[in-house]
Amino acid sequence: MERLRILVVDDSLDTARTLTYLLRDSGHLAEYAINGASALELAKRHRPELVLIDIGLPDYDGVKLAKDMKNTPGLGHVRIIALTGRNSDDEERGLAAGCELFLTKTVDPRTLEKTILRLAEGPISAKATPLGGG
Repeated sequence: MERLRILVVDDSLDTARTLTYLLRDSGHLAEYAINGASALELAKRHRPELVLIDIGLPDYDGVKLAKDMKNTPGLGHVRIIALTGRNSDDEERGLAAGCELFLTKTVDPRTLEKTILRLAEGPISAKATPLGGG
């Protein structure tokens, strides 16, 4: 299994921590941020290979954050998965901003890991996919 540097961005501290711990348990180097501004700064310092962004951030539009990360020197390579509490109407904007995949936020650890590994191997469908099922 490839060990990835992953940044989780979610305004819910519980969700951010849970996802980070799940990723660490799977062998990844994971960090989290609970707002967009700190996420961008953390990404500049740690240069993640993958970022999971909650599209519904209250302080910083998640789609804008994805675009800003992609346009930041040294971060153009980052792969971005957009997390949403529902099937998002923002998919078109997100794809244009550099999000490669949209997932709904009912997290099943096995499905999350499979999705991350598939994304690490190459492009996959951007269609919203629940994380809950197997």
